[in-house]
Amino acid sequence: MGTHYQGTKTEVRALNGFITLLRAAESVSSRLARRLDTDQLTGSQFGILETLWHLGPMQQSELGKKLLKSSGNITLVVDNLQKQQLVQRERMRDDRRRITVSLTEKGQQLISDIFPRYVAYIVEEMRTLTAAEQDVLRTLCRRLGHQDVKAQKKK
Repeated sequence: MGTHYQGTKTEVRALNGFITLLRAAESVSSRLARRLDTDQLTGSQFGILETLWHLGPMQQSELGKKLLKSSGNITLVVDNLQKQQLVQRERMRDDRRRITVSLTEKGQQLISDIFPRYVAYIVEEMRTLTAAEQDVLRTLCRRLGHQDVKAQKKK
C-alpha cells in the first residue's frame, strides 16, 4: 500500500519508498520476533546478548549506541536480562557512572545455543532475494542509514 498523499512526483516516490521499506522491515522483524518468542526473548534482549557475545563486555551506553536504543530502553532490557541471570553489570572503579555489561555463563550458553537457529531463520527470510539482490539491498540500506553521518561531516 502506497501513500495517498497528492504531492509532487518526488514527494510521492520518496513516501512510497519509505512506506515500502518500513513495511518490509516490520514484516520480517515480526516473523523473526515470533521465532524468538520460543526462546522467551525480545528482539532487544536478543540484540544485547548477541552484541555482547560477538564484541565482548561493553559499557551500557555503548550498547545503546550499537543497537540504536535510548539509554532508558537499554537500562530496562539489561535489568530484565540481569533478573534472568543472563548478564551482569559492573560499575567502573574510576568512574562509578560508567557501567560495564557482560554475559554470564548462563547468558553465553543461551546465545551460543540460539544464535545458529536465528541465523537460519534470517537466511530463510532472505531467500526471497538472490545473492546479488541481497548485496544491493545492503548497499542501499547502508547508504540510507549513514546519511546523517555524511551530513555531520559536511558541517
